[in-house]
Amino acid sequence: MDGRQWRSIIEGAQAGDRRALDELVAGWLPLVYNIVGRALNGHADVDDVVQETMLRAVDHLGSLRDPDSFRSWLVAITMRQIRERSRRRTAEPLADGAGEQAADFAELTVLRLQLEGQRREVAEAVRWLDDEDRQLLSLWWLEVAGELTRRELAAAVGISRQHAAVRVQRMKQRLEIARDIVRALDGHHPGAGNSPCPDLRLVTARWDGRPDSVWRKRLARHIRGCTYCSGAREAVVPAERLLVGIALVPLPVGFTLSLAFGGKTAVAATSVGWSAKALGLLTKPAVAVTAGATLAAGGLYVVTRAPDDPPPALAAPTAASTARPPSARTGAPSASATPSPSPSASPSPSPSPSKTRVQLYGTVVDAVDSAPAASALPAALPRRAEKGVTATGAPATGLTHRGETVTLSGQGYFRVRWQVLPQQRTGALLMPTWTGLSGKLFHVASGGGHRMDDVQSGSTDGTTWMGGPSVGYAVLPSGTQQMWQNEYFWIDGTVTLHQNEGPADYNLFVQTSTWDKVTEDIRTGPAQGVIRYGLVRDNGEDTAPVPQYLTRSTPADPATVSPRSQVTS
Repeated sequence: MDGRQWRSIIEGAQAGDRRALDELVAGWLPLVYNIVGRALNGHADVDDVVQETMLRAVDHLGSLRDPDSFRSWLVAITMRQIRERSRRRTAEPLADGAGEQAADFAELTVLRLQLEGQRREVAEAVRWLDDEDRQLLSLWWLEVAGELTRRELAAAVGISRQHAAVRVQRMKQRLEIARDIVRALDGHHPGAGNSPCPDLRLVTARWDGRPDSVWRKRLARHIRGCTYCSGAREAVVPAERLLVGIALVPLPVGFTLSLAFGGKTAVAATSVGWSAKALGLLTKPAVAVTAGATLAAGGLYVVTRAPDDPPPALAAPTAASTARPPSARTGAPSASATPSPSPSASPSPSPSPSKTRVQLYGTVVDAVDSAPAASALPAALPRRAEKGVTATGAPATGLTHRGETVTLSGQGYFRVRWQVLPQQRTGALLMPTWTGLSGKLFHVASGGGHRMDDVQSGSTDGTTWMGGPSVGYAVLPSGTQQMWQNEYFWIDGTVTLHQNEGPADYNLFVQTSTWDKVTEDIRTGPAQGVIRYGLVRDNGEDTAPVPQYLTRSTPADPATVSPRSQVTS
């Protein structure tokens, strides 16, 4: 969501709009949680400080004069609460269990974000930093990940940008020392293979395993004087390069934020995250394909039915599956799609009316199609009921990292806007997944003036929005429907969209919409400076397409979602 949209939400919340306040709090809660979690090293007080921060932000929202400065204002409040907590607990001994909680935070950062190699080292090295460095690191980590600016970092700490640069540089030096310690203890230091240093075993013989400043100095002193542990420094990648693109750590399981203000309560968000049971499921498949599943479009997504139901007919894998009237646009396909043969070996008996209703939803899925002619007007978009849709949980910058989610609830239209970044990373594009569906969800239209595989205007080498010869290409899985810049959906219920970024880099921006806005978008054509008109996919019935990779189940780990999913009637 861009700045203008957040400005509108912030202004609505300031004016007393309950829905806007809920969306505001839910959207920014992960940022606050990550700052506090890293600054306090996973201490048990993290939840309390997050609660206090969000409560203060809500209570003082009316005093914010410029909505555009909301993020820096919120981060400054967060840091004040962290420092206040530190003042209250200066006498707290480390041996009260804080070390174990800190280890849990670092380990879960690694597990939940699937960090490996030197990225894992950076996350684990946080344990060895002092409180002041951890507080600064919690902001700098977000700065290099693109969540904060240097100006916001400096404002939150209460110093100038020049002073912030000095502080950050010193903290980075101590972080590199901590990384050396992690590498030495793991035996994975450059040039030394994977065997631990024999002298280091003697040094740590009396160490209880808890990171602290005393042992940091002892281990750092040993590493500086040990050729075995120091190894070849050129193999170590700078931390800022490793942190670019790392996602915010998801909120814990059952984390519910209730904010009391003005005699009312706003329940901000409940997210999937870090329970012992969830950790136990990390190595298990997130989505299982049930018996009786019918595979479509290369097996990348399925429509399921009860084992005793007669098999439904699948639409042909073309844009004709939307059953648009032939008169709606030049060269449009016939009004009804020809169903493919039933996969059953023998004809099935006619279903009862109740069985027909059960089968109706989900029998037509998104399928591979070709782009329409540039001058082909879209069909008329059927008008479905609109009572309003809310989008909660999305980070302020959109779904830009693996594991980030947004939950759509209500009845009406919304848009998913694509941004593929082949200049950052190319390769296989791991498509997003829709999970936890309750109700119905249809893919109603595609717009934005172009498909993502259209050649960009002014390109001399055939570069598309999926890439080009100079940077490489983001490649769709076999059988996947090519997305457009804007994809429109209609929901009656609730569903969660997961960003599954993998080898190829892409972003998703989700925004609620209306029938009028969808119609305006898809009917903007080449005469208005775009490549082609949009495409209507909705036939107004329950046989309209449903999104690819749609399931009614909820994964144990939102950062690990199988692209093979299911829709049960």
